[in-house]
Amino acid sequence: MLLLGIVGVAAILYMSIAVARDLRLLNSARSDNVQWTLSQTEVEFLEYQMHLGLLAAGAEPDLKTLRREFDIFYSRISTLRQASTYANLRDLPAFSRNLRIVETFLSRSVDGIDAPDAELIARLPELLQLATDVRPNVRMLANSGLNHFAEDSDRRRNNVAVTLTQLAGAVTALLVTLLFLALYLAYLNRQNSRRRAEAVQASARMKIVTGTALDAVVVSDSHGRILDFNAAAEQIFGHAARDAIGADLGMLLVPDHHRDAHVAGMARLRADGEKRMVGKGRVKLEAKRANGEIFPVELAIQSADTDEGEIFIAFLRDISHRVRAEAELVAARDRALAGEKAKTDFLATMSHEIRTPLNGLLGNLALLRDTRLSARQMRSVRNMETSGKLLMSHISDVLDITKYDAGKLRLRPVAMNISTLLQDIVDNQSGAAAAHNTTLEWGWIGPSADWICADRDRIQHILMNVIGNSVKFTRDGRITIEAQVLDNDTGAPRLQIDVSDTGIGMDKALQAQIFDDFMTGDSSYDRDVGGTGLGLGIARRFVKALGGEIEVESEPGVGSTFSIRFPVETMEPPNTHPDIRKPGAPASPKRILLVEDNEINRVVAREMLTAAGHHVTEATNGKRAVELAESEPFDLIFMDISMPVMDGRQATREIRAGQGAAAQTPIVALTANAMAEEQEAFLSDGMNDILTKPLTRDGLLRVIANHTEARTEITASRTDHSNAVAQAYLDDLRATLGIDALAPLLDRFKVEVDDTLAFLKNHPRHTAADIASRAHRIAGSAATLGAVELRTGLLKVEEAAKAGNADAMAEAIDALSAIWSATRPQMRADRRRTLR
Repeated sequence: MLLLGIVGVAAILYMSIAVARDLRLLNSARSDNVQWTLSQTEVEFLEYQMHLGLLAAGAEPDLKTLRREFDIFYSRISTLRQASTYANLRDLPAFSRNLRIVETFLSRSVDGIDAPDAELIARLPELLQLATDVRPNVRMLANSGLNHFAEDSDRRRNNVAVTLTQLAGAVTALLVTLLFLALYLAYLNRQNSRRRAEAVQASARMKIVTGTALDAVVVSDSHGRILDFNAAAEQIFGHAARDAIGADLGMLLVPDHHRDAHVAGMARLRADGEKRMVGKGRVKLEAKRANGEIFPVELAIQSADTDEGEIFIAFLRDISHRVRAEAELVAARDRALAGEKAKTDFLATMSHEIRTPLNGLLGNLALLRDTRLSARQMRSVRNMETSGKLLMSHISDVLDITKYDAGKLRLRPVAMNISTLLQDIVDNQSGAAAAHNTTLEWGWIGPSADWICADRDRIQHILMNVIGNSVKFTRDGRITIEAQVLDNDTGAPRLQIDVSDTGIGMDKALQAQIFDDFMTGDSSYDRDVGGTGLGLGIARRFVKALGGEIEVESEPGVGSTFSIRFPVETMEPPNTHPDIRKPGAPASPKRILLVEDNEINRVVAREMLTAAGHHVTEATNGKRAVELAESEPFDLIFMDISMPVMDGRQATREIRAGQGAAAQTPIVALTANAMAEEQEAFLSDGMNDILTKPLTRDGLLRVIANHTEARTEITASRTDHSNAVAQAYLDDLRATLGIDALAPLLDRFKVEVDDTLAFLKNHPRHTAADIASRAHRIAGSAATLGAVELRTGLLKVEEAAKAGNADAMAEAIDALSAIWSATRPQMRADRRRTLR
């Protein structure tokens, strides 16, 4: 043992010397790292000065690199000024003085560095002079720091060396002491009675631990016999320990439907020692109580080797209460989601139901306006119309919020002139601005991008809300609208519109809430202006739907600036030819079936139609409409959706499926529901168009002109393929889009038709549903572009496919080739016809 002590002391002495050496090296490395940071500060400054000199000498401007090098040097100085590592260094007079000089240099240079590119280039000589003047101070800053840390490092290394030497001596003394203690313990180990007493005590302590544990502890051998069963296990499983010990664990605690898997696992364990669950942490399983109840548990298993063989210790926790809480939480979440859906459905339903009586109100006002009225009566009618339209606007706002929150808002990008839109909005708001003695103006920053492809209605709604908000809260001031096109790294342009006013402004708290629903500001806002507080909330939703963002900066008493940014697709202005169309002849009287259950709406629509010279037949429900369509021919059917007895969708399907006199008559849906997916469902039922309430005379007459004109063309084209295309439709598109924009649209349509005809020729290989869907989709495009005969042929294919009439479908498909041969040459963007 003496020899062992000598060897141990020698080893400790050797290790102490080695540790002292390593610590010296480690401390030196850390000091070197700090010194490297000081040196790197000067290096970063020199790189910034060198690049600045190159730019000032006329090198190609690389302002991004210059700013980055300045920022890196700025960061180094910030580290020297703030890091706790350099706290003692900042107490040195030389270092502190030079640090202040360098910080002053940074403060004087940062405005130029952060200035726009043109200003930065102009200030390069000034920045270079500032850098040249401060260079000696940067050098002295680094040198003073390096000298300080060099001295500090030497002092620290000496201290560590002394400490380790003392530690080595202490360890040596400790080892000697431990050596004597080891000799003493060897003496004690010979006391067998003492060892037995300690073993008994340890066993007793273990029993206390397991007996008082809250989790069940079950110990078993490799054959599944229970060796120990603590008090918590008795309480959880309902078995007494005296009954459980010695029993088979699988028969006692494992549910019947898991017992085969348990037996197989124990067999694998005894055969090859495979342990699938031992040491795998807590897993969720099911267990069985004494009364047969199955309940969830968390189980963790560990193994241990003993003189009697390997044993397994299972820790089980009853998690019934937690599982119930989780189930209740899921149920609460489901109820919350159901409540949110119910709220959305309620808003959509109420918006729909309110539109119906409002349609009657506005329609009757329109009819009343056409009668002989006194000036006072006319003024009252106009006021009522204004109030009704305002109410309709609020209803539309609620519906827009509902659609957005439900994820059902659909964008409809079209070719639009953003400059014209801005001018229209400025003209619209100029009266209100003038009433407040406010100047309203707009303009472009940089090159203009007049024509874009975007959702005009949404953009108009956004701008009207934001600009109207500024007009409300600005008195005796100025409102400026600035538009500019921003290019990003991806090359996709973004349109930014800034609306700045000199109004009352907002504090920080109001700015954080201004885009929330029903937020109208403080009491002063409420006293001065009206509104629901939905405008800016809807604007934010629409901006997000466009893929952009909206922000506000404001200061009370100074004014506010709203910034709107969203991606756009720029385009060339369409070439419109206003003289290519001649005014058409007045529409001839048509036989119209009006299906509407609401008496007021029915009277309004009837009066509007009869005033235009049309013959109107009325039906109050879908079933009556089907009967009339079976027996009488009509030129057009207006079909309400929500009706008693039979709704409009079912009536449309029955009319289309029948062989009545009006089976192929165009059907236009009358609905207050503007949900895009429901409108698509209306069209899939066989409707040709949708007219949303409230109804207007212009809207009714426009729909009649569109569909009765197309039907006339269809009738004529049945015998004469030269009229396969309704040129009036193409004339409208030419006037709206221009020839350059219409040409690619027609080319894409031709490709789609060619693909569809190839698809239909192989109709035996496709299902009837696929054929009907393909024909329906192309028929819609054909109707839009005026290919009326092709549309009729495709509808025949669709109807035959839906009816399951294979012979009729094959015949209709065969006829499409001749129709398309006559139609294709006439689908031209210009007005030249192909001679045959």
